[in-house]
Amino acid sequence: MGFNSKYHIDVDFEVPKKLQWYYAPAFFGFWFVIYLCLVNTQVNHIPKGLTRSDEASHPDAFIAQRAEDTLIELTRIGPRVVGSVANEVTTVQFLRDEVAKVQAVASDRFEIEIDVQQASGAYMHWVMVNMYQGIQNVVVKLAEKGNTNENYLLINSHYDSVPGSPGAGDDGSMVATMLEVMRVIAKSNDSLAHPIVFLFNGAEENPLQASHAFITQHKWAKNCKALINLDSAGSGGREILFQSGPNHPWLMKYYRKVPHPFANTLGEEVFQAGYIPSDTDFRIFRDYGGVPGLDMAYIFNGYVYHTKFDRVNVFPRSSFQHTGDNVLSLARALANAPELDDTAAHAEGHNVFYDFLGWFIIFYTATTSIIINVVVSVVALLAIGVSVYFMAVRSGCSLSGVLMRFGIILGIQLVSLALALGLALLVAVFMDGVDRSMSWFTQMWLIIGLYVFPIIFGMSILPALYLEKTKKDLLSLGFRVQLFMHSHCVCLVILLITLTALGIRSACFLMLCVFFDIIALIINLVTKWHRKAYWFAIAVMICQILPFTYFTYILTALLMTIIPMQGRSGAQSNPDLGIAMVTWLFALMFAGFIVPLIMFFRKTRTIVLCILAGTILFIIIAVTDAGFPYQPKTSTQRYALIHAHRVLHNADGTTRTDESGIYIYPQDRRIHIADDEIKVLGLAHKVSEFCDEEMFCGMPLYNHRWHKDREYSLWIPINQKPQVPTAYPSLTLQEITELEDATQRRFNFSLVGPDHMTIFVNVKNNAKLLDWSFNETLIRDNEPPPHFVYFSYGLDNSALEFTIDVEKTTSSFDTPTLEIGIGGHWVHHENTRSQALSDHIDNFPSYAYVQAWVGTYESWYF
Repeated sequence: MGFNSKYHIDVDFEVPKKLQWYYAPAFFGFWFVIYLCLVNTQVNHIPKGLTRSDEASHPDAFIAQRAEDTLIELTRIGPRVVGSVANEVTTVQFLRDEVAKVQAVASDRFEIEIDVQQASGAYMHWVMVNMYQGIQNVVVKLAEKGNTNENYLLINSHYDSVPGSPGAGDDGSMVATMLEVMRVIAKSNDSLAHPIVFLFNGAEENPLQASHAFITQHKWAKNCKALINLDSAGSGGREILFQSGPNHPWLMKYYRKVPHPFANTLGEEVFQAGYIPSDTDFRIFRDYGGVPGLDMAYIFNGYVYHTKFDRVNVFPRSSFQHTGDNVLSLARALANAPELDDTAAHAEGHNVFYDFLGWFIIFYTATTSIIINVVVSVVALLAIGVSVYFMAVRSGCSLSGVLMRFGIILGIQLVSLALALGLALLVAVFMDGVDRSMSWFTQMWLIIGLYVFPIIFGMSILPALYLEKTKKDLLSLGFRVQLFMHSHCVCLVILLITLTALGIRSACFLMLCVFFDIIALIINLVTKWHRKAYWFAIAVMICQILPFTYFTYILTALLMTIIPMQGRSGAQSNPDLGIAMVTWLFALMFAGFIVPLIMFFRKTRTIVLCILAGTILFIIIAVTDAGFPYQPKTSTQRYALIHAHRVLHNADGTTRTDESGIYIYPQDRRIHIADDEIKVLGLAHKVSEFCDEEMFCGMPLYNHRWHKDREYSLWIPINQKPQVPTAYPSLTLQEITELEDATQRRFNFSLVGPDHMTIFVNVKNNAKLLDWSFNETLIRDNEPPPHFVYFSYGLDNSALEFTIDVEKTTSSFDTPTLEIGIGGHWVHHENTRSQALSDHIDNFPSYAYVQAWVGTYESWYF
């Protein structure tokens, strides 16, 4: 109806009739079809792999079949563990042979130089000293003949693998990609302004030792001015660019030109915040060499990562084409980039970058991002203010009356968002409480019902009740629904400004969300559709198609990445809480402006309650066998197992502990799922039970993460001693010398043993560590002992000589001064595995993957 308001303007006081409830499924179906047609197809879209027969018509192209053939030959070597013949001899010769093949087809324009580096060194990796001896790198330099430019491009991948894994995805696929990129460039006549160094590093899994050796010791390291790092946390799919720079935005100028972009600032911030249980060589090149670059990795199908199922038959040829096209394009561009001649002059701060469905990429500096975020926020608030004013003008309500309603609705919206998060977290806590966490581990679709449904219910139930209560309000339904959208926009603006102030670059997501909502609002204001409920809704739906598509695309890719990672993230925290939180954050963006449109349907409350019923149904499904998280081979439950012998000596030379046992390290939350099978092995004790009495629990911990998860790890004493392939580690105290002060002594030790050992060091009787021959960081920073040293060697198996300087001011050296524990790990001797160890592994369920080896631990007082 129409009448004149106090502003003497014709009032369009539209009271729209609600749509029949049976149109609601079509509304939800519309968004589901968009997801299936755009998101689901683009997340997994990769180009067809070129074959050898295509080479004649594509002479300068990356040939996926060639890379695939190389990977097949590489994985035939088997697991390539540091210290093994496979890694130190066979693979090195394989790479020499492959480089020789490239030299044979290279054009006369180029020269290829190969160098096999052996190096020893140490550095701090998180909280442990990471020490290496005689590890290897195969380094190849490709340059134009006569080129005297001393600024190089570095491309890196690693050829070693974890114990038991053929390492097809991680990282054999990137090794094969590099070899093919090298071949294509070498046989072409395209110019290279700067030489390219191809680093095939032989000790990344130890971790990151070979990259440290190269960047701190190799003759070409100081010349490397930019980096392309290639790694993998999965097997196949699309490689993602998840770290850029730092502080070198010019790199993205060249990445923008790759044919298949897949990049996101969110990945960089999540990774660098430590939420991903992995690390890459990129950090070593950045921290120890100051080399800026691009860090790229496979992230899909992380279920097979670091398992025996990481085989070439699960790695698609088309993934080679996707990565090869991108790396070849980048290598050619960066090797000719003028910025390489003076990278310091182009250091200008961080980037914000993101692709759209793999079609194109957008990037700009962090400073520009701040400006854009602030401008969009201000425009959004102004547009909302104008909209509220026109509501007052056109509805006949006073401005104060509309503002009062807006305040109430804003409060309801805030409570609704909190309710949505609370319901999702409640489901997560419930699933963990009934020991059904990770039900989505194999069946990702369960997340829709377990977390998306309760979030949508929480976001819609209070608005539905409010609108039902106020259905006779003077302000029309269309205007009240718009106020809910404005309220959501205000919430996002507050969050956007907060994250921007905290320097979180991923706030760009919120900016995009606000931007598209304001586009819809401006269109509605200009066309006056904001006065016509359904025209207004159509404009909103059209403008929400892009953000809905984009944010569900990012969420899907993120879930496909982090869900497999939950299988190796330890048992300390409930992974469902993280999934619930991530889903809620993205639901704010992809559903926040769509949910209010539900209010235009009749029986709104019934529709919303049906969504809640869907949650209950999915919970029932998840607690049944349909929600069982694991499957043999494709999505296994991970365990690390050591059949170990431990001997703990007293100060007088007697032995307080001498026992064999099975050390079990479960790597995910469902630690009790295989209790019945584990009980067959014997009486299990928590490793943490031993930690108050013994240094590092008196156990053969493989690295510092094992100590972190000691509360959930098990020690099962058994009668059978492990069958170790070589002699136990031997620690010899060679001499004790008095330093300048009579209260100070130097202990000189010699250690021999297997190629993977751990060294634990503690002081006793008020002694103080003054210095040692390991990395000095822990001593310099006065970190309290005990200290963890991880040691491995490649070709050089000579004795490790080390010294420890100690001071005693309140007691004499007649009492114990040092406690040293040595763990020995035979991680690549599967062929000598005893029948007893094989029997222990066979006790585990078929869906379990057990990474097993034999080990020893022995400690002494000095």
